Amino acid sequence: MEVKYLLSEIETVARELLENSKSKTLLFYGEMGAGKTTLIKALLKALGAVDTGASPTFSLVNVYETENGTVNHFDFYRIKDESEAWDMGFEEYLDSGNWNFIEWPQKIENFIEEEHQKVEILVVEKDVRKLKFC
Repeated sequence: MEVKYLLSEIETVARELLENSKSKTLLFYGEMGAGKTTLIKALLKALGAVDTGASPTFSLVNVYETENGTVNHFDFYRIKDESEAWDMGFEEYLDSGNWNFIEWPQKIENFIEEEHQKVEILVVEKDVRKLKFC
């Protein structure tokens, strides 16, 4: 599925993504500045989180409580080796049944399974994005 949207429409796109996701683990691909964290903040809001926080770049994971359960938000941009994910107990997060939003999943390719929802964000123009999910 492909959706082209204005950044001002991101909350609607977030709700559609949650409704159409084949998994509670979403893998976010896109260049730096494409809007991965911005979309994740909209997803957290759509799930009823009070605090939508920021990217967990330095802590690797932020955990949020929402009206629809726990959400684990990962940002693996800064890891050097996927063993860092293993050391933090990443597999336990995946097996928790909670929502898992993962930025830079290409850094942990050996943990990625087919049933996870892949989401690619492409910059079309300054305020326009294209979202591909398969």
